[in-house]
Amino acid sequence: MSTYADRLAALRDELARRRLDGFVVPLTDEHMSEYVGAYAQRLAWLTGFEGSAGSAVVLSGEAAIFVDGRYTLQVREQVSADQWSYQSLPDTSIAAWLKVHAPQGGRIGYDPWLHTRGWVTAAAKALAARGAELVAVETNPIDAVWIDQPQPSDARLVVQSDALAGRSAAAKRQDIADWLTGERADAVVLSALDSIAWAFNVRGQDVSRTPVALAYALVRADATADLFVDPGKIDEAVAAHLGNAVRLQPRAAFAGALEGLAGQTVMVDPDRAVAAIFERLAQADASIVEARDPVVLPKAIKNEAEIAGTTAAHVRDGAAVTRFLHWVDTVAAAGGQDELTAAVQLEAFRAETGALKDLSFDTISGSGPNGAVVHYRVSEKTVRPIEPGTLYLVDSGGQYVDGTTDITRTVAIGAPTPEMKDRFTRVLKGHVALARAVFPQGTRGGQLDTLARQFLWEAGLDYAHGTGHGVGAYLGVHEGPQRIASPAGGQSGGDEPLRPGMILSNEPGYYKTGAYGIRIENLVLVVPHEVAGAEKPLMCFHTLTLAPIDRRLIDLALLSAEERRWLDAYHARVAAEIGPLVPAEVREWLAQTTAPLA
Repeated sequence: MSTYADRLAALRDELARRRLDGFVVPLTDEHMSEYVGAYAQRLAWLTGFEGSAGSAVVLSGEAAIFVDGRYTLQVREQVSADQWSYQSLPDTSIAAWLKVHAPQGGRIGYDPWLHTRGWVTAAAKALAARGAELVAVETNPIDAVWIDQPQPSDARLVVQSDALAGRSAAAKRQDIADWLTGERADAVVLSALDSIAWAFNVRGQDVSRTPVALAYALVRADATADLFVDPGKIDEAVAAHLGNAVRLQPRAAFAGALEGLAGQTVMVDPDRAVAAIFERLAQADASIVEARDPVVLPKAIKNEAEIAGTTAAHVRDGAAVTRFLHWVDTVAAAGGQDELTAAVQLEAFRAETGALKDLSFDTISGSGPNGAVVHYRVSEKTVRPIEPGTLYLVDSGGQYVDGTTDITRTVAIGAPTPEMKDRFTRVLKGHVALARAVFPQGTRGGQLDTLARQFLWEAGLDYAHGTGHGVGAYLGVHEGPQRIASPAGGQSGGDEPLRPGMILSNEPGYYKTGAYGIRIENLVLVVPHEVAGAEKPLMCFHTLTLAPIDRRLIDLALLSAEERRWLDAYHARVAAEIGPLVPAEVREWLAQTTAPLA
């Protein structure tokens, strides 16, 4: 179909054929993934929105798309206001919107393989207030009208070696089995793709930028497991790695297998398992116990091998990023380059390491006003030149077999304005405050969020995204449960206690719509911290990311002596660890850009 208006009309025709008055379209897959395979990009196909988080509701006479503050600008550029109204999260929700807009007595459809049970309960309650009904569909109506919908990936799984994983898959299954025994349960459902990849020490290529495979798993109290994955994706090496204790079954057999758990006690994560899983288990008269996926926390707390791997990956990645920043300063600043050519050049430097498996997300390459779009995605339509008098923001990362990286740098192209320097320095001060933080055991990420925002708040400024997200070990660039965010900054989810071994981002920012964006992002590792005479266990952050921060954008008058010492020490470390890995001309440039502040 040639236009998004045509697609919306076709969906409405399909809904009418099914006697539905509306349909909810989330941006996720059957595993509640943040990033999804091409076959599951239903929201993008329907609306044109290319962000990584959002939802939509289509009614017969109106339609709405829901995004948070990261995508306020992007959604207006990509989605037509003629067909869609823009709704802001968390100011509203789909349930709240339906409570007002759903037709009286209407039937609103949803795909039970794409929503949590909690969402279904909330939406059904809201619709009941309108005398309307939430209706589970057997098949997704978008799939019926998406004529050229891609097929799910058929890429094969690969083994993640014990040396890189740090523990064998059998040992991880035994830990899960011990947990099940302690909970007096028979089995646990694993449906999150990164949980399955980590628990079985396998990786895949089924989701762009995230090395996971489409699969489900049931792990039993006897430490055996059923892994549901298309047979063509398993070769002899993976089969041998999994061993006889893992029974391989087709992915399509998963729903039926749930019905075979009659009379058993089954643990299910309500935040990561879709409503359809609960429905199948309930139909089988299984005893359902809600509990957090037992893989989530062990996966977040990196072991020694994972820490060593991600440390090596960051040194390698830092050298590639440093080469790129030199290129920006010498080639791009001279003219003739744009956001697209820059993104290609950065990926090329990473590829030249010989170790790059993929990017960890689509590079955010934003010049001037495009840098103010928090999750900007450059395209032929939006591309801007890199030109004097602007700021260039680049947020990027790599997937390496030993680690996942994510780094943002903001670079002055030509002379920055006093306002740019003021805003950049306030962002830098927040970044340093978080990097230097010392905090007691039990501290939540949300308790640290204010450290990064305080200097912006002093000037009446802020940013509409979290300050830090968890990062996996050659897995998802966004990983829970750890997060640095708080309602004070317009975000939530920072309630998980931080623990040694967790990796998070430290990424405060500032965005002036129509002008420029600023973000400084490093990844940090939570480590124990010793203080003489301390009366309780303490922790701090060790910075993993190594690349220079643009000193030309710093207003030195705003920096304290402690902040200067931190930046000088960081830059000395960058020069010492990255300098030997880059060509001579880059090394000379790096020495200048990392020299102590005047």
